[in-house]
Amino acid sequence: MSTPIDISEEAGVRYLHFGSEWIQGAMRIRKPNALELAYTREMMAGLLLRDADIWPKTALVIGLGAASVTKFLYHHCPQVRIQVVEIEPRVVAAAHQFFRLPDEDARLAIHIGCGADYVLNTQRRFDYILVDGYDRNARAGVLDTLPFYQAVRSRLSDTGLMAVNLFGRSRGFRASLERIITAFEDRALAFPSCDSGNVVAFGAGGDALSLSLAEMRERAHALKDRTGIDLLPTVSRLEEAGSLPGGKLLL
Repeated sequence: MSTPIDISEEAGVRYLHFGSEWIQGAMRIRKPNALELAYTREMMAGLLLRDADIWPKTALVIGLGAASVTKFLYHHCPQVRIQVVEIEPRVVAAAHQFFRLPDEDARLAIHIGCGADYVLNTQRRFDYILVDGYDRNARAGVLDTLPFYQAVRSRLSDTGLMAVNLFGRSRGFRASLERIITAFEDRALAFPSCDSGNVVAFGAGGDALSLSLAEMRERAHALKDRTGIDLLPTVSRLEEAGSLPGGKLLL
C-alpha cells in the first residue's frame, strides 16, 4: 500500500506529512525560499566550513521532502548544480504543486529512485551530499548503513562534505554516528541537537578543515547578510558543546 501524502497549514506555514504526524518538510508561505525548520538550517552549516562564495559547485540531495534545502541552494548558491534523488514520485509532484520547487533546468535535475542505489552506481563526484531520506515512520533504512556512508564518502570531491539529518534515530543515534565515524575514518562531527531534537552529522572527505571560532563567526555573519540564514546559534552551540578544542574546528 502506498504511503499517503498529506499537506497541512498552520499560522502561515505549510507542512508535508507522509500519512502520520511526523513533519517531513515545511515552508513559510510568505518566505518560500527560506529554511523554516531548524534542522534544515543546520544542514547548511557546510557553508561555514568551506568558502560559500565559490562552494559548493555540485550538490547531491537525497530525499526531497518539501524541497527546502534544494530551493535554498538553488536560489542562494548560483554557482551550484543540484542533483536530487527522491524515491517517491508523488513527493516530487507535491513539491512542485505546494512548495514551489523550480522546474528542472541546467542547474537542477531530479532522479526518481533509491538514494543508496544512485550513490552506489554513479561515477559522479559532489562537493556537498545532503542526506535526509525517511519513510512514514521516520526510518532511514538503507540510508543509515556503513556501506552507504562509505559509498557517499567515495563520491565526495576534494572539498567534499556530507550532511545527514539524524532525526528519528534517537534510540540508535549513537550507532548511526559510529557508522559515520567509521566510514569517514574519524573525520566526522555531530552538531549538538537543535530545538527540534534533530541532530545533524557531518563527514568530510578530501582536504582537511581547520577553522577558528572567529572565522566561523565571520562567515556566519556574511552568510546571514547574503542569504538571511542565521547560523550564529549553531556556532555558539558547537562552542558550548566543547566541539571546538582550542577555539578551532578540525575535520
